[in-house]
Amino acid sequence: MDSAPTLDAIRTATIEAHRAFQDLREGQNASYIPVLARVKPERFGLVVMTPDGQLAEAGDTRSEFAVESISKVFTLARVLDELGARTLRQKVGDNPTGESFSSVHALVVHDGRPLNPFVNAGAIATVSLVPAASAAERWEKIHATMSAFAGRPLPVMEEVYRSEAATNQHNRALAWLLDSAHTLYSDPMEATDVYTRQCSVGITTHDLAVMGATLAAGGINPLTRQRAVKAAHVPRILAEMTMNGLYDNTGTWQYEVGLPAKSGVGGGLLAVVPGRLAIAAFSPPLDRFGNSVRAQHAIRRLSDELGLNLFATASH
Repeated sequence: MDSAPTLDAIRTATIEAHRAFQDLREGQNASYIPVLARVKPERFGLVVMTPDGQLAEAGDTRSEFAVESISKVFTLARVLDELGARTLRQKVGDNPTGESFSSVHALVVHDGRPLNPFVNAGAIATVSLVPAASAAERWEKIHATMSAFAGRPLPVMEEVYRSEAATNQHNRALAWLLDSAHTLYSDPMEATDVYTRQCSVGITTHDLAVMGATLAAGGINPLTRQRAVKAAHVPRILAEMTMNGLYDNTGTWQYEVGLPAKSGVGGGLLAVVPGRLAIAAFSPPLDRFGNSVRAQHAIRRLSDELGLNLFATASH
């Protein structure tokens, strides 16, 4: 990487990246979750935050959207803190499946082991690993971790939750398959419901940048100065984001952008440059893999403009 960009350079690049793609008309909202299909497709926010809380932002950065699969990052953090990396790797795994994020086939060919915490089966298994005496306690722990990363109590978008709970039959089937293979660690329907609720949490692009900057800072929230996850686990979280963060297009993302990242079908996308900054983007229209089109373009441009690619040398 080149030397760290100045805050002025970051702010200029952020405004220019937002302007460059705000009129892009590619992709479609997630249609299989009815409430997400109705989100205005022109919404577009872009935020960069450093580990000390310095900020650059452009566009629609303060209105809420559903976190969806980006929530998997923070449930992973909770399980790592409570149970440790060895248990997580033994019970869930840490490798790509080679299949889609909702694949049943991947479970079958791997004897019911989900292989990583970012495919849906692995995310449900990760939820089930959170130590708790009840579904309410399990949810409270997950919600507390997400809120600690954001620096504020995050709400559940109840309309999103109801819409997803009415259409999550496939995830319920994954949970029962996990249970039949003895790779689920709580009641299948309870785990699925808590997972659905965590995906329905509402965040803003600004919140997402704070959450990413917390990872960039080694687990310390840049606004509250409170620790959200143990420093030893941040590299493991970033490794999962590097390997599995953008569904079936993760390899292409790393080849072209070179940053740990995690997307959600609500239109959010988070990228982290360890020790330096986080980039959060939100725009609902998705590509065929389930990743925000505008968000990918904007973050790719910032990575190029600011010299952020982790695999690039200074001479590049």
